[in-house]
Amino acid sequence: MQSQSEKKQIRKVIFASSVGTLIEWYDFYIFGSLAPIIATQFFPKTNPTAALLSTLATFAAGFIVRPFGALVFGRLGDKVGRKYTFLLTLVLMGGSTFAIGLIPGYEKIGFLAPMLVLLLRLIQGLALGGEYGGAATYVAEHSPENRRGYFTSWIQTTATLGLLLSLGIILITRKSMSADAADSIRAFEDWGWRIPFWFSVILVGMSIYIRLKMHESPMFSKLKAEGKISINPIKESLTQRANLKMVLLALFGATMGQGVVWYTGQFYAQTFMENTIKIDFEQTRTILICAIVVATPLFIFFGNLSDKIGRKWIIMVGLLSAVLLYRPIYQQMINISSVAESRVDNSKTHIDRVLKPNAGKGYGLQSTTAFTVYENGIIEKKVHVDTVYSSGVEKPQLVDKTSKELPSNRYWMMVGLIFLQILFVTMSYGPIAAFLVEMFPTKIRYTSMSLPYHLGNGVFGGLTPFIAVLLGTMYTGDLLVGLWYPIIVAGFCLLIGTIYLSNKIDNNVKD
Repeated sequence: MQSQSEKKQIRKVIFASSVGTLIEWYDFYIFGSLAPIIATQFFPKTNPTAALLSTLATFAAGFIVRPFGALVFGRLGDKVGRKYTFLLTLVLMGGSTFAIGLIPGYEKIGFLAPMLVLLLRLIQGLALGGEYGGAATYVAEHSPENRRGYFTSWIQTTATLGLLLSLGIILITRKSMSADAADSIRAFEDWGWRIPFWFSVILVGMSIYIRLKMHESPMFSKLKAEGKISINPIKESLTQRANLKMVLLALFGATMGQGVVWYTGQFYAQTFMENTIKIDFEQTRTILICAIVVATPLFIFFGNLSDKIGRKWIIMVGLLSAVLLYRPIYQQMINISSVAESRVDNSKTHIDRVLKPNAGKGYGLQSTTAFTVYENGIIEKKVHVDTVYSSGVEKPQLVDKTSKELPSNRYWMMVGLIFLQILFVTMSYGPIAAFLVEMFPTKIRYTSMSLPYHLGNGVFGGLTPFIAVLLGTMYTGDLLVGLWYPIIVAGFCLLIGTIYLSNKIDNNVKD
């Protein structure tokens, strides 16, 4: 039975670890949340599809280097300590995020713009590679043995809450740019998108203050006092047969599948809604926000449940659900947003033209928006922008956008479908921190658990949006072709995990 002081201490540990980790995820995911806009800022506008793919590839690059961050900072965490290592990762993440918001666009500095963005994304990836392992290890090593799944599951909420925070800040910023909706959108896409990146400085400063007040993990402190710290945690993790076996089992039996499920349910779902079925920017974000808010407590539920029945089968059921239901869910998303079998309501269909003069430059921008209203309630907007010179000559701009606004009933159906995907995320992700902590000894835990996590979640999972969109551009006849990547990866992981992983909870992690 825990005393009141022990309960207060673990709450402080969870809060300090979670706040910092949430902010790091916010910093990391703000880029992905703004991918369509960033594509127009840092890449040539002549080919929007290529620009989006380039942006997603840059986004994915941050994931590819996460395992290297796990090795670098994992080694530091196992030799120097948990506290100061993930304090350092927080500073690196926050600084690089702020810097992305300062980089001039492609039109000003050419290819130097995407190169600088790529460099900063790599720094972000390295930092995040060291953050999660430290936070999860730190909380687990402070947790009572029979509540480890419950307490570490609070860390598991931070990735989703970081995404939620990024979406919320983006929407607030966009709406605050101007009282006029069209002007607000234009200003946000021009320069306002930078504000969420700058905002991270405030969040990081608060988190640094909180983390400076934290104490070192008691298990690590004990090892250090006894002189039992690992001399080379990377070597011990990868060359000792028993440890290497656990690293490989963790990767191929759990984290790889969990990674693709996470990024499919939240990031690819966003990309699919916005770019494939053309849901309005604002509705896409609010749909995700609603689903995330409702689903997030389930991370805690499944983490707590794993303390009672074991970690393995909760994770496996999450993977199985994704494998079986992804294609039916996404087909239903297509059906909900389709106007193919609905007649046009001509009484509500109209065209708006707005001319915005550009004083002193001899031209203005004429925006033409065609509103097509269908009897199923969907409103389709097609926006075309022309440059209109003082002489009366018009020159087409490279702006041609189509989007749909869903009526209330279809909107909430879409929220439900996204919720189902996040449900799979909570099942596969909620118990994973406790599961990984219990697989490895204390002296190499930071390194050993970080490596399979970031290989699985970062590389296999982080590549999901890019690979899925790439498949969609290659095989245009099937809108669901991108789903084969997460289905195959999750299915393989499900097979390995079912056969080889143990459901036994290791209550003794003080070794």
